[in-house]
Amino acid sequence: MTYEEKLKEISEHNHNLVVMTAENRAAIRNLPSVLGNRFIDVGITEQTMIGAAAGLALRGRTPIVHALATFLTLRAFEFIRTDIGIGNLPVKLVGGVPGFLSEANGPTHQAIEDVSIMRGIPNMKIFCPADHEELVSALPLIIQDRSPWYIRYTTLQPVVKHYDSFTFGKAEILDDGMDVALLTYGFMTMESWKAKKILEKRGISVRFINLRTLKPIDEGAVIHAAKECSLIVTIEDHFLIGGLFSIVGELFLKHNMMANVLPIALDNQWFKPALLHDVLSYEGFTGEQIAAKIMVRLQQTERSNEVYHNEKHVKQIL
Repeated sequence: MTYEEKLKEISEHNHNLVVMTAENRAAIRNLPSVLGNRFIDVGITEQTMIGAAAGLALRGRTPIVHALATFLTLRAFEFIRTDIGIGNLPVKLVGGVPGFLSEANGPTHQAIEDVSIMRGIPNMKIFCPADHEELVSALPLIIQDRSPWYIRYTTLQPVVKHYDSFTFGKAEILDDGMDVALLTYGFMTMESWKAKKILEKRGISVRFINLRTLKPIDEGAVIHAAKECSLIVTIEDHFLIGGLFSIVGELFLKHNMMANVLPIALDNQWFKPALLHDVLSYEGFTGEQIAAKIMVRLQQTERSNEVYHNEKHVKQIL
């Protein structure tokens, strides 16, 4: 079942559901004839759409709003914060082509700070599905929830087999290795999974965590991984600041603990526009490149441990 079909199914039972868009109909092009006046296209006016959605929510409706992720989170930020966040209204924000999925578009269209922006709003929750199947399966629960949500939309087909049903704040642990823990979400699940397979062929035991929701985050999954694995790797198509790496760092401070962490993210620079595969290769985010970076860190860690133990042994002798 597609995202559009799932929305149609839910709308047949939930007559308070309203679908809105800022002239971004790619995922919902067949819904106007089905929903009638419950489908609203405001044109290229994201701020107006958010204000209208807030008004509808105050009157008992559940608006699902659609726009390109970068314009939704940046252009309409104040309206999201003030009209939706402060009032804790059940508006669901669906951002199209987030992260690397905007591929050939330049910096103005690249939503690679969206998680950082949205998680700073009290009451806002964030869902980054690994693939279209996960998006569709979680949709009913998210629509039922009375909190605002930001969703990174995706059309990707599954690259992993999902065994766990979606639960707010609960990560999906797809493997429980003990050497390296890969923490990721959304689009980067695909390349991270490739990296996992490469590492395992080299004898590395890998724990794979699909976080699903970045807010609320699964604190237990992250903390246990840090305690049980030699290396934590955060992998995301987002700026280094404010995304998963920052979230993990905040958790470790909160729990007064230290860990060996390798962040793989965009270090304060927009990515070079190109076809998706070329973007990944140029920026160093293919599965092969991720695995290579992890191997380098593991070797560095091993050498550091050897130096530490040698120095400790010398001091004991002296």
